[in-house]
Amino acid sequence: MKLTLLDKLEQLQRRAGELDALLAAPDCTADMQRYRSMTRELAELQPVVTLYAQYQARVRDLSQAEMLLSDPDMKELAQQEVQDARAALNALEAELQVALLPRDPDDSRNVFVEIRAGTGGEESALFAADLLRMYARYAERKRWRTEVISESPSDLGGYKEVILRIEGEGAYGLLKYESGGHRVQRVPKTETQGRIHTSAATVAVMPEMDEAQAIQINPADLRIDTFRASGAGGQHINKTDSAIRITHLPTGLVVECQDERSQHRNKARALSVLAARLAERERQARQAQEAAKRKSLVGSGDRSDRIRTYNFPQGRVSEHRINLTLYKIDAILDGDLDELLTALRTEDQAAQLAALGEG
Repeated sequence: MKLTLLDKLEQLQRRAGELDALLAAPDCTADMQRYRSMTRELAELQPVVTLYAQYQARVRDLSQAEMLLSDPDMKELAQQEVQDARAALNALEAELQVALLPRDPDDSRNVFVEIRAGTGGEESALFAADLLRMYARYAERKRWRTEVISESPSDLGGYKEVILRIEGEGAYGLLKYESGGHRVQRVPKTETQGRIHTSAATVAVMPEMDEAQAIQINPADLRIDTFRASGAGGQHINKTDSAIRITHLPTGLVVECQDERSQHRNKARALSVLAARLAERERQARQAQEAAKRKSLVGSGDRSDRIRTYNFPQGRVSEHRINLTLYKIDAILDGDLDELLTALRTEDQAAQLAALGEG
């Protein structure tokens, strides 16, 4: 392993030891913000430090086995141990290189998943509803919490636009690759002659910013309108103007929230979504600059990209960014996304390692 990598690993190991000692101090919870920061940092370091400890143990095993090579009685056994130790070291070195890649600081955050119907009319809106269910079922498998923040239903039970909030550790790190254009090929319910139609929807996955990280929005840049929330009626029908529509005048971004009965809570939710959208715009601008330097950029968030096709007649899902086709469309739409997301993350890591090698 390169000396620079070993130096970096030694530094991280020392830092983890320092954090352990600080968190064991009796007064460590006196400053809760600092306590949470240290706990988060240690949690991020722990996987790397654990891998490095395994690597160090294997280095010792290799050294001891090599010493036994000169002993005629132990030579055959030592040769096998040397071979096993070197293979393990190679595997651990590859894992450590991936673990040392720069982390996206937003990976651990909760997310907003914004789904918009695209070309295809009512069928596109129904596809948007299918995507909403897919992400909700995936979150359920991960034991994450979900809630619909905003929705604009279509006439046949689909969505022209819907925003799902997902609360769970590492949600953004796993779901960020979902941003882009999703296409469906199937016979719509409204089709009387059995013809296959192609429809589309766009997905934008945005990390939820906490108060300390959120973009500062000038109140003068906002136009805030209140209106009566629409709903199915019943005993809880909304009789007050509690729904909120916020327009960010410099960018033209519009966010509506009517899920809560409280105007104050709807405004807070809408501002949170707006902050996430503005942060996403900044992220896309940065990635557009970086794209020229990288051969492959997975999950750029460019909504004009067609990233995936769901073909019902053939029962397949094709992930265009990495040329992966899986013949389990029903399972995927039921939230079985692990194979897809793992493949996308692996490809992203390979691209980053290649970029580091060129640097």
